[in-house]
Amino acid sequence: MELPFDNSFAALPDAFYTRVPPTSVKAPKLLAFNDDLAKLLGISKADDAELAQIFSGNFLPQNADPLAQLYAGHQFGNFNPQLGDGRAILLGEVIDTNGVRHDIQLKGSGRTPYSRGGDGRAWLGPVLREYVVSEAMYALGVPTTRALAAVSTGEDILREQGMLPGAILTRTASSHLRVGTFQVFAHRGQVDELRTLTNYAIKRHYPEATGPMDLLRAVCTAQANLIAQWMSIGFVHGVMNTDNCAIGGETIDYGPCAFMDDFNMGRVFSSIDQQGRYAYGNQPNIAIWNMAQLATALLQLFEDKDSALEEATAIIHAMPDQIETAWLQRFAAKIGIAAPTSKDTELIQKLLDLMQTDGADFTNTFRALSGPDARDQFTDRNAFDAWATKHAERIAYLPNVQDLMNTTNPAVIPRNHRIEQMIQAAIAGDMEPFNRLMTAYKKPYTLTDPDLANPPTQSEIVPATFCGT
Repeated sequence: MELPFDNSFAALPDAFYTRVPPTSVKAPKLLAFNDDLAKLLGISKADDAELAQIFSGNFLPQNADPLAQLYAGHQFGNFNPQLGDGRAILLGEVIDTNGVRHDIQLKGSGRTPYSRGGDGRAWLGPVLREYVVSEAMYALGVPTTRALAAVSTGEDILREQGMLPGAILTRTASSHLRVGTFQVFAHRGQVDELRTLTNYAIKRHYPEATGPMDLLRAVCTAQANLIAQWMSIGFVHGVMNTDNCAIGGETIDYGPCAFMDDFNMGRVFSSIDQQGRYAYGNQPNIAIWNMAQLATALLQLFEDKDSALEEATAIIHAMPDQIETAWLQRFAAKIGIAAPTSKDTELIQKLLDLMQTDGADFTNTFRALSGPDARDQFTDRNAFDAWATKHAERIAYLPNVQDLMNTTNPAVIPRNHRIEQMIQAAIAGDMEPFNRLMTAYKKPYTLTDPDLANPPTQSEIVPATFCGT
C-alpha cells in the first residue's frame, strides 16, 4: 500500500514540531476504513491486515515523516504556554484528486515530548465517537476533520472507568494549524517563527490574503460561518479552547461534543465545563473571544502596533454581525425562507423560545415543520398554533419551501444515547451498531432508519460526555 505523501509542514523549521515515530502496539486490528475518503486522497486499498499495521503506526509507509506539532492554548480561559500533540502524530500530507492538501494524523499513537505525563493513547469509545460524529458532520455539510481509519490495539489502557480497550483513529484535516499554534510563538516572542507560520497559513489556506490582517479577517469569516452551522444543527462542541480552534475553519477535536435532543440555549455536555463556558448558546461569544486571541498574537508582526491594533479591533468587532447574518441565513432556511430579512429573526426566535419552554426536540421539531405533525412536538399546542399562523403567512408565496426545509433540516443526527449504545456494543466486540449508524448518517436528510430519529427515553439520556484522555 502507498500513501502519496507530499509533506510541507515537515519542511518548516524544527521549532514547529518534534520528529517522533508512533509507538508500536501489540495486536492491531482494523475496525473501520473509509473507502470513499481513501479514494479521494488517492490511497490504494490494501487488505485489512496491512491497513491495521499502517494505521496503528506499526509500519510507516514510504515518505512518511512522523512528527508531533507544537502549540499553546487557552483552556477554559486559562493560558497554557505549551501544549502540543500529546497523543497524536502527523504522518504527512497528501494532495487529493481535487488538488486539495490534507494532513493524515494518527490519534492515540503513543507518547510524544508534549504528553505532559499522559500515556499518549486513546481508548475505543472516543475513537469511535469521533469517527461517527466527524463523518456525520461531513455528510451534513459542516467543515470538519474526517476519519480515515479506526484500529484496535490489542492493549488495554487505564482511565477513570478502569482498564479499557485501546484504539487509534486516523483523521484527516485541511491542516492542524490552530490559534494556539500562533499563540506559542507570540508568547515566546519568536517573531521570525510567527511570521513564517503566518506566511505558511496564508499560502495553505487563504492564498488571496495579502498579510496578517487579511489572514485574521479570513479566519474570522470562516469561524463565523462554522459557528452558525453548528448552531443550526444543535451541535455543542464542548471544548472550544484556542488549541481546538482550527485556522482552516474546520470542526476539530470531537471530545465531549454532542447534539442536543430537547432544545436549551444553556445546554452543556462536557463533564468538566462546570461554569457553562462552552454551552450551546455561548458558542458565538467564545468564537469571537478565540479570534481576539489570534489577533493578539498577530499584532507582534507589526512595527506600527497602534495602527494594527485599530484594524484588528475593527475585524473582531465585526464578528457579531457576521455570525448573526450567517445564523439568520441558516435558521431562516430551516423554516423555509431562502432570502431572510432582519424581521425574520423575531419569528425564528419565537419558535426557539417555544421549543425551550416546552422541551421540544431540536432536530425533530424543525424536520416536522415541512409536514402536518409539527404541533405534536409541543405540549402547549395553542402557543405553537399561534406561531404557525404567522409562519404560514410569511411563507405563503415563497417558492420551494418544503424542499428547502427538507434539505436543511436533517432527519437523523448522531444522538448521544445511540453513540453510547454503539460504544458499549463495540467494547463487547459487536461492530454492527457502528455500521448501522455509519450507513444512516451518510444520508442524514433521508430517513432510512426511522428508529434512529427517536429521542432517548428517560433511561437512555446521556447527560454528560468526556474527552477520553
